[in-house]
Amino acid sequence: MAKLLATTGLAMSLAIAPAAQAQVSSEANLRERLDAAIAQLENQQRQIDSQAEELAELRRRLDAQAGGAIPPPTLGDTAVPGVAAAEPGAAAAPVPLERVGQAPEEEDRPIELAVLRSEGSVVARRGQLTGEVQYDYARADRTRAVFRGVELLEAVLVGVFDINESRQDLLTGSLALRYGVAERLELGARLPYVYRWDTQIRAPIAGSTQDDAEATVDSSVDGKGIGDLELTARYQVLDGDRDRPYLIANLQGVIPTGRDPFGLPRDSLGRALDVATGSGFYTISPGVTLIMPSDPVVLFGTLGYNWNLGKTVDTRIPPLNLTYVDPGDSIEASAGIGISFNARTTVNFGYAHNWAFGTLTRTMPIDPPPDGTGERETVSRDLQVGRLLFGVTYRVTDRASLNWSVEVGATEDAADVRTVLRIPIVLLTGG
Repeated sequence: MAKLLATTGLAMSLAIAPAAQAQVSSEANLRERLDAAIAQLENQQRQIDSQAEELAELRRRLDAQAGGAIPPPTLGDTAVPGVAAAEPGAAAAPVPLERVGQAPEEEDRPIELAVLRSEGSVVARRGQLTGEVQYDYARADRTRAVFRGVELLEAVLVGVFDINESRQDLLTGSLALRYGVAERLELGARLPYVYRWDTQIRAPIAGSTQDDAEATVDSSVDGKGIGDLELTARYQVLDGDRDRPYLIANLQGVIPTGRDPFGLPRDSLGRALDVATGSGFYTISPGVTLIMPSDPVVLFGTLGYNWNLGKTVDTRIPPLNLTYVDPGDSIEASAGIGISFNARTTVNFGYAHNWAFGTLTRTMPIDPPPDGTGERETVSRDLQVGRLLFGVTYRVTDRASLNWSVEVGATEDAADVRTVLRIPIVLLTGG
């Protein structure tokens, strides 16, 4: 009996041993996997801690930069050679992640509006020098019917019907410089070179009293030369952000360096034998520009006044002699919207209107009466010049962009079409 029990116990021990060994092996395997997972978590935690230190240091640098001092970066345990490290444990103010590292592209790029020439951008920062090449083409075509005769009945006219047709083409190339002399003040100058073609045709209507070919008069002239010098000063009153607009005060002066229209050679009938490349008058133009950024849209508006200085002239146009001319002042305003498709391309739409007051002219007869009287003063009608605006701005590089705009006349007094290509290039970035 004792032998039987001993044999049975030995058999049971042999059966239990493999199971116990398997259990011990499984526990060892689980412990190894647990240790590996813990090690991996600790490694990831170290990486997170390192990245947190880098992020905190970048935030400290941004805060210091906003305060006027830029401390050196200390990423982890590495410091920039030759520069003292930041103090450990400094509190880091919360800053949006988009400002870590390089600033967003739109903050570094000034606003440009193709439809508004030089006043369509914010003022250049101090020390920045911008050069600009501009090509400008304008076309004005006007036709007017003139009747000289007798009206017998309401619909019966006997006399001469003339068609006066005038066409004017101007192609202008100009160079400009703008320099930021102070943090908010910019000065600029522009000198144009003008190519001009003027055509005037007076022809009688077929069937009128005077419809012979000899009655047709074609007086066409063309020429080129330096235009009027423009000087500008711009001061940025307000810095725009999401809650308030940019407000810029503008002052422009025009110096008549171009060929004076009242000094041109003329034939016996008073018709010009050359073309004018300037206005002949000094002009002072104060104004304001409002630019409201609201990503991806920019709203803009301008308001200005043009003060023209009159002058004494001596121009013979039979049967009169012009003695004094004072071009009417004008009020001009524009408004529109710019839409950004991406960081490089912006499309502009707008409308501009210029209300020009009448021009005062004094004349004397070429053959005055014996009593010496005969001086006459007249004022022409006001002009309403409205234009629809369209433009595209494409930023080629960080320093150069293309601005193309088109103006279409919306009123009878406006030119038919005008198109402008401007290429501003930053020559000196300033600081």
